[in-house]
Amino acid sequence: MKIRWKIDLAISGAFLVGLGLAGIGAYTILTKNALEESLQNARIMIEGASAIRKYTADYNWPLLEPQLKIQFLPQSVSAFAAQTTLKMVRQKLPEYTYREPTLNPTNVNDRASEWEADIINGFRDDSSKSETVTMRDTPGGRFLTLSHPLKIGSQVCLSCHSTPENAPPTMVALYGSQNGFGWKMGEVVGAQVVSIPLGVPLARAYQALFWFMLALAGTFVVTIIIVDVLLRVLVTRPVAEISEMADKVSMGQLDTPEYVHASRDEIGSLSASFNRMRRSLQNAMSMLEEQS
Repeated sequence: MKIRWKIDLAISGAFLVGLGLAGIGAYTILTKNALEESLQNARIMIEGASAIRKYTADYNWPLLEPQLKIQFLPQSVSAFAAQTTLKMVRQKLPEYTYREPTLNPTNVNDRASEWEADIINGFRDDSSKSETVTMRDTPGGRFLTLSHPLKIGSQVCLSCHSTPENAPPTMVALYGSQNGFGWKMGEVVGAQVVSIPLGVPLARAYQALFWFMLALAGTFVVTIIIVDVLLRVLVTRPVAEISEMADKVSMGQLDTPEYVHASRDEIGSLSASFNRMRRSLQNAMSMLEEQS
């Protein structure tokens, strides 16, 4: 096997090892960044929903409370305002889902599912917990879920959810007196839940990984071509020419022209040494001929 082929093979082997390590590292980093970016976006959504809830409780409720004696207005409810607003956001970002499930909701459509109830009960069991991140496998794929607890923190909530007698009669007439009551100050009754299909952020990460690996492979191909050309021009071709001249001299062709290599590298030093040896051999042969 020729020297340059051996060098090309060694470089290729080192590249494949490096490519594998780089691929593993890039996959880990890109996947982690995709998940962290998704979590950050989910936190932004929850903070936006919390701002809508506070605005509704602080500004809308005082204005709409007198009207509740005539007609119940869902716009006065913080949960309704937050969920309705973020449903509009989903028109632009359909991969994000926002819900406010509760264990004992006024509207049965807001009742927590089994997995949502587990999250809420986790907040109820540990009052210091402010956030939960879970992974769920569903028929539609794997989902990343970020949850924050919904805790009763003001009398506005209790004015509708303490007892049916204290609640607006129009609300009781609309939803009944069986659900959504018995809430207490400081109690965790539900959760803000944002769900994101992992296929969306991971698909972007895998696409970035593909282009990264493609660019890395392209860089290797260009590098190996350049190295191969340099080896052939600067090393193997001069060595082959010196070897051919050495064969001729060894066969007695002392009139073979000297090999001229102008560079001051190792090949230039080798050619100069060979030319000196050739001249010394010529002088030695001439002296033998004269003595004979």
